[in-house]
Amino acid sequence: MPPTDANANAGTARVGIRADARPRTGENNTHPGARVGSLDTHDTLDLRLSGELLVLFQEAGVSAGTARLGSEGTTTPASFLPATDDPLDRVADWGPIATPVGAFQLVPVHPERDLPLVSRWMNDPAVAEFWALAGPQTVTDEHLRAQLADDGRSVPCLGVLEGIPMSYWEIYRADLDPLARYYHARPHDTGIHLLIGGVADRGRGVGSALLKAVVDLVFAKRCACARLVAEPDLRNIPSIAAFLGAGFLFSAEVDLPAKRAALMVRDRSLRHLL
Repeated sequence: MPPTDANANAGTARVGIRADARPRTGENNTHPGARVGSLDTHDTLDLRLSGELLVLFQEAGVSAGTARLGSEGTTTPASFLPATDDPLDRVADWGPIATPVGAFQLVPVHPERDLPLVSRWMNDPAVAEFWALAGPQTVTDEHLRAQLADDGRSVPCLGVLEGIPMSYWEIYRADLDPLARYYHARPHDTGIHLLIGGVADRGRGVGSALLKAVVDLVFAKRCACARLVAEPDLRNIPSIAAFLGAGFLFSAEVDLPAKRAALMVRDRSLRHLL
């Protein structure tokens, strides 16, 4: 699972648990159950699908909604989500967006090119306090490669502002992440992790401005996504303030393995109001 904290103004904005907690092949990912019913017969089956089955439905592009029994006793899904070969709808192709602080773009990380820069940011004390990835470059390298090997559910990116890399982001499928065990996840919920690399860009509203831009990007490029989520550490007041400034609403306090977090939610239906 991705890192654990979010602090755009104090150098970190992290949403998730730990990279080493991300589910591997065969790991059960508990997910709020879905009900299957509304059959075209007088008798109905009311089933609770396990989290593992829900994930399989989502990965196959099948909605866990109503199901119709066919003449051969088979089950035909009544509705389908848009099929895609990329869980995050090709972040690399999202392109730049205008922000109040300049043109901004998410550029997927290439460890061979970007590792020294990202590792340097991770060793900043303000970042290391929440990301826990300080140390030699191998520590950051393992973190990046674990995400890049995880079938596209999390995409680590550089945030490039006016042509200069100045932040690190992780855009990930929160509904397919271990985070989904700790809140009522919905299909295609998208999570965000963020750290601001340069000290000069912290504490002056840059984090909130960029978060707003990324919210717009996600909703524009991921039509199936209805919500963005974040869960900064409750102690990380600047991070919570950054998400609030970007239109996220405080939803709940959540006990995660590494911290007590503030679950922040940004709803598509409120996109033009916040």
